[in-house]
Amino acid sequence: MSMLDIEDFGRVRLLKLNRPDALNAFSEALYDATAEALIDAAADPDVAVVVLTGNGRAFCAGTDLVEMGARNPGGGGVEPGVHGFGGMIDQMDSFPKPFIVAVNGLAVGVGATMLGFADLSFMSSEARLRCPFSSLGVAPEAASSYTFPLLLGRQQAMWTLLSAEWVSAEEAREMGLVWKVCPPEELMDTTMAHAQKLAALPVSSLMESKVLITHGWHDGVAAARERENAAFSRLMGAPANVEAIAAFMEKRPPDFTGM
Repeated sequence: MSMLDIEDFGRVRLLKLNRPDALNAFSEALYDATAEALIDAAADPDVAVVVLTGNGRAFCAGTDLVEMGARNPGGGGVEPGVHGFGGMIDQMDSFPKPFIVAVNGLAVGVGATMLGFADLSFMSSEARLRCPFSSLGVAPEAASSYTFPLLLGRQQAMWTLLSAEWVSAEEAREMGLVWKVCPPEELMDTTMAHAQKLAALPVSSLMESKVLITHGWHDGVAAARERENAAFSRLMGAPANVEAIAAFMEKRPPDFTGM
């Protein structure tokens, strides 16, 4: 079974994260598969629009915490992917065609922060999202320290990124993180209908328009990612992160006393 299902509907390419038993959490292999799929779609003249969604009850539960724990001292290590997390975010940031995300279920970590790169986001009314970085002893990722304040405003972004609290679909819409909220049974039909409307237009016009709309965006994203990577390096494997991962594996609340 493929961990990323790929299907074309006319000029719309649908990418579906397919690790339902792991709530579509990103392993190194899934980061690589998604990056490669975006590279292929960008180069394919028959693809005008890409839609990304998840299979099962989750959209994406973030980075696989089992693999994250293995990166910590004594964890045994993880074989890095060809593209990895950073390479996938590179492709989302530079993707030249309309990129649409349909959040079908819970979205955690990168499952939430990747919405900063979506040109249009649709969300099931029963879905919710969470940025758990502080609860994992790390810091924001995927340029969310830059994209979220722009999309949500400073205080909404501050609370969403710092608190690790759940955000409902309606709250995400009110904040500006998603465009439309749909009943679960209508999510994909609504998303694909909008994707098909765009795909009926000239790809050259869609691409040139996206360049104009996102002009200046990429420099801010690059600078934010550099700052975030440095912060992540300082915090990954530090006591708070080790405790958070241990608590997750042991199915208990973390104890950050004195950290």
